[in-house]
Amino acid sequence: MEREPGGGGGGGGGGLFFRGLQSRSREKVKLRKRKSALYLRPQEGSGRRDLLGENIYLVLFTIALRICNCFLVQTSFVPDEYWQSLEVAHHMVFKYPFYGYLTWEWTERLRGYTYPLIFASIYKILHLLGNDSVQLLIWIPRLAQALLSAIADLRLYSLIKQLENQQLARWVFFCQLCSWFTWYCCTRTLTNTMETVLTVIALFYYPLEGSKSMNSVKYSSLVALAFIIRPTAVIPWIPLLFRHFWQAQRKLDLILHQFLPVGFVTLSWSLIIDRIFFGQWTLVQYNFLKFNVLQNLGTFYGSHPWHWYFSQGFPVVLGTHLPFFIHGCFLAPKRYRILLVTVLWTLLIYSMLSHKEFRFIYPVLPFCMVFCGYSLNHLKMWKKPALSFLFLSNMLLALYTGLVHQRGTLDVMTHIQELGYNNLNKSEASVFVMMPCHSTPFYSHVHHPLPMRFLQCPPDLTGKNHYLDEADVFYQNPLSWLYKEFHNNSTLPTYLIIFNVLEEEISAFLISRNYERTAIFFHTHLPEGRTGSHIYIYERKLKEKLYRR
Repeated sequence: MEREPGGGGGGGGGGLFFRGLQSRSREKVKLRKRKSALYLRPQEGSGRRDLLGENIYLVLFTIALRICNCFLVQTSFVPDEYWQSLEVAHHMVFKYPFYGYLTWEWTERLRGYTYPLIFASIYKILHLLGNDSVQLLIWIPRLAQALLSAIADLRLYSLIKQLENQQLARWVFFCQLCSWFTWYCCTRTLTNTMETVLTVIALFYYPLEGSKSMNSVKYSSLVALAFIIRPTAVIPWIPLLFRHFWQAQRKLDLILHQFLPVGFVTLSWSLIIDRIFFGQWTLVQYNFLKFNVLQNLGTFYGSHPWHWYFSQGFPVVLGTHLPFFIHGCFLAPKRYRILLVTVLWTLLIYSMLSHKEFRFIYPVLPFCMVFCGYSLNHLKMWKKPALSFLFLSNMLLALYTGLVHQRGTLDVMTHIQELGYNNLNKSEASVFVMMPCHSTPFYSHVHHPLPMRFLQCPPDLTGKNHYLDEADVFYQNPLSWLYKEFHNNSTLPTYLIIFNVLEEEISAFLISRNYERTAIFFHTHLPEGRTGSHIYIYERKLKEKLYRR
């Protein structure tokens, strides 16, 4: 560093003068730097408009994308997206004779009302405004879920931007947005979807190394809410909670002043809500875990080998992201090891349960996107082909599963809803859905007091040997069951809804009871078992009408 002029041996006073002047000038520069807008960072400038802590244009783009996502998913996935949310909400608000149905889980108090209450509130507002049309009852809850999913997407982006940089955050964000399974699930009214949303937002406040948004009360509140909605939501959080506790310097304070108060408040809230709607004090979280985990009675709805999640479930959910996920696992820093441990832990725990479904591991899918983002960020020569491959492969699968695969069960209920409103003899009309139980939604998609029935399939809770539900008994000998059930013509339903695979087996009954096929709906290109490729509606024609022809 060069010496100031006059800083020699004979200029001691001059040197002090220049040093004093220099120090004062530095102070002035600092003051000007703080006051002047020229020295502000880009995010502090007056031209930058933020929403949810991010650029408003990014937020609006994400919300718009998820709204499009919502309208481009017109297929059914699993019965729970209706029967454990919309049907319950419809029953809560529009509870009239022959106008609503609750499945056996609600009579056995295995489910809580916290999640359906969200949609019931929407239904009540629409009803008070006189705008409770069936289309609004179907789409407004899904749009609300889409908005929550968009917030979760943005929180994942913000977290990675804090931990690393904007470039890596963009790749993680890209992977999240183009994931076919996220596209397929994130706008559905499933408890798994809400569990995933709360998990991602909670991760934003979790004390990861380098995070600037850590807040123990906020993240633990979100985890507690996820547990209230779906008790198995705690599974991915066990290693994360243990890590937080292990690294906390004041462990007792963490438990007594943060975790316990949060748990007490949320559990009390859940107990009060369920007390109001069940009419008695009920701890549904214990009942749920007892049925699905301790007693493992979920096997009644199917079982899979222990390795199913590793050999089929996880690869299918990740799709073409899988090679990028594996590559990213070797590139990500050690501080992300806890996320990988969480993914593996979740897969292992769910593998111990006999009943397995793709949606059960959906909450850890955003964790995997972090590693996929690292992979894309590391690629140089092959980045553009990799991006094109990821986008096209996922969008083709997302559009096919969202618009084509398993759409018939929704289309047929739209038709039934129209029949209910247009039928002149409304009091006489009735519907019988002769398909695997809960194949279709119910009154939430009809919104009309039309008598409807479907084949029941509650599990055996009494310990009987060789138990068969109504649906199983029906499918053993459909023709015999129909003749026995409807021996009196006065009890015959107006409309029968069946899969095409059943038509030939019950054709004698259809002919003898004057049923005619009046509508056909495509359902799937991949029929299996009791599920056919098309859905048929048969209408019973009165003899007078037949004679007129």
